[in-house]
Amino acid sequence: MLSSVIDVLADPADGSALSGVDNFTRLVSETGHSYDVARQGYVTLAPGQGLNHDGDSAEMVAARETFLSAGHFAPFVESVSHAALDAVEEAGIPDEAAPVILEVGAGTGYYLAHTLDRIAGARGVGIDVSTAAAKLLAKSHQRCGAVVADIWAGIPVQDASVDVISVVFAPRNPAEFARVLKPGGRVITLTPSSGHLDQLREPLGIIGVEDSKLERMRTQAEGYLTMAGEPAPIEFDMTLDKAAIAAQVGMSPSARHIEDLPARVEKLPETMTVTARAHLTQWVKV
Repeated sequence: MLSSVIDVLADPADGSALSGVDNFTRLVSETGHSYDVARQGYVTLAPGQGLNHDGDSAEMVAARETFLSAGHFAPFVESVSHAALDAVEEAGIPDEAAPVILEVGAGTGYYLAHTLDRIAGARGVGIDVSTAAAKLLAKSHQRCGAVVADIWAGIPVQDASVDVISVVFAPRNPAEFARVLKPGGRVITLTPSSGHLDQLREPLGIIGVEDSKLERMRTQAEGYLTMAGEPAPIEFDMTLDKAAIAAQVGMSPSARHIEDLPARVEKLPETMTVTARAHLTQWVKV
């Protein structure tokens, strides 16, 4: 719920504090700007002319919900939530302090909800540019506030207000991460690594993972964030049927580029063993 994180949120126009009015049907800033809360419980915090793009479509969001809720990516989910718990414990944050977890590109809230369940008393801010995703994100956990925003236009939260930032297969804005992160806070990124879902690439024509992804992340973070330790590789096999494969591809950027996906999926075996590969990386402020 937005009320659980209202002290963290900021006016995207000028960074001033927000408060809920009219039974939290609107958020109003100290400088007089007003933002309507959608009936589904999320708020769009975008400066100027609003969002520059729509993010994932309703079909992609539905595919994501179908795939993730089946537990296929459970090792990824556990790794992210465990790393967030470790970050909170290492920072010495007492339970009564209600640590703030920000997930960028939070989608349906599947990862963030698991993290909030893992960390007693934690509060979550989930940000995604997709309103279709935000409708589910707002309902993902009672201690989660759902925000529609474009992180490249700025993250609408207060300076030094966030204990942990998680980014799961989503864009990164190191300058903004450094701004909103508290001293001693951490950024946890999960990024696909070379070979991720390789068994599906040739038959379905899905997009490959660049080999230099981690090095590019390090370059982008220079001056803002530095890597804490070495990236931790995560690799596991999944047994997927055709419906699960269609959902997995349907939730990814490849969904926009494959016009004949159902026909390609139909030609696959009834089940396939598919390997998931990623790196979990942790970052601290420079």
